[in-house]
Amino acid sequence: MSEKQITVTLRQQHDYRFDIHFDDAMPVLTSDEPAPLGTGLGPSPVQLLAAAVGNCLSDSLLFALRKFKQQPDPMHCTVEAEVGRNPEGRMRVLHMKARLQLGVPAASLEHLDRVLSQFEAFCTVTQSVGQGIPISIAVLDSTGAVLKE
Repeated sequence: MSEKQITVTLRQQHDYRFDIHFDDAMPVLTSDEPAPLGTGLGPSPVQLLAAAVGNCLSDSLLFALRKFKQQPDPMHCTVEAEVGRNPEGRMRVLHMKARLQLGVPAASLEHLDRVLSQFEAFCTVTQSVGQGIPISIAVLDSTGAVLKE
């Protein structure tokens, strides 16, 4: 049973460029395919997918840390999406790799092991997308030390 329904409306502006409407209160986002199909005047659907995965992972990690009254700010996240051909020769997102970096050293955060062991499970988008696309996740602290891989 659904707890919430999200509606997004796309309106074609020109060729592969669409305006994306989320609701009346949010600004319109324009998406576009890169050349040669489109003109690249906005993020592509693959970029939007990668952004959704990275944003949800970042939100989940931040929420889990703040639940223990920890301040990991400023965090940042990079998501790489590997695009290639599937066995049928069609273009697909074959794999995604997310790298989250905390804004502080790991030693300054309490309950970090517990947070790192469970934050991914609460990420709605990544858990959903991950059912069809393999997603690798790494978490580093501000010194570059790998905390989870």
